[in-house]
Amino acid sequence: MRKILFVLASIASLNVSALSFYQDIVSAAHERTKHAIRYDGAYIRIDYPWGDVPKEIGVCTDVVIRSYRTLGIDLQKLTHENIKVNFGEYPSKRIWGLKRPDKNIDHRRVPILQVFFKRHSKELTISTDAKDYKPGHLVAWVLPGNLPHIGIVTEKINPATGNPMIVHNIGSGPELQDMLFGYKITGHFKYVPEKYNNTISKA
Repeated sequence: MRKILFVLASIASLNVSALSFYQDIVSAAHERTKHAIRYDGAYIRIDYPWGDVPKEIGVCTDVVIRSYRTLGIDLQKLTHENIKVNFGEYPSKRIWGLKRPDKNIDHRRVPILQVFFKRHSKELTISTDAKDYKPGHLVAWVLPGNLPHIGIVTEKINPATGNPMIVHNIGSGPELQDMLFGYKITGHFKYVPEKYNNTISKA
């Protein structure tokens, strides 16, 4: 009987952790849309860890970085630590000609984050079924001109299309839009920080 109660308690705790994470990350993403942000991806030297560019500027990756930072997760530090020991797994040299990690900019580049999420999160199926994209999931696209892009799936559904709406910054600051299938999807991830219990398996 005690064993059964322990199992039930563990399952309940797991579900609470999952629910808490999705609520927290989506809430953080929505909060980003309240900020007036000028789109600017210029190289800027920033603090480490917990470094950030000036609060009035940002790009698509900063929506993700700042949303996770609200949850106490520093993607700058996590990404930098992983690149240091796995530099060859990242496209830093191939795309930008770098010979070493750069903690000022690496985490603000979509291709870098995509590799990090492939290595440290659950990589999900890329499909054309809107139901496969759940609140809190991360989606990456390629825009015209071969420009990489990334955003966060929310709980909001556009009743006209049935698509989940995305918080992203495509040039006009963080905003909520129905654009999931507007561009070619190149990545679909569920990155749940360890503090929320990384054993969560239900998407």
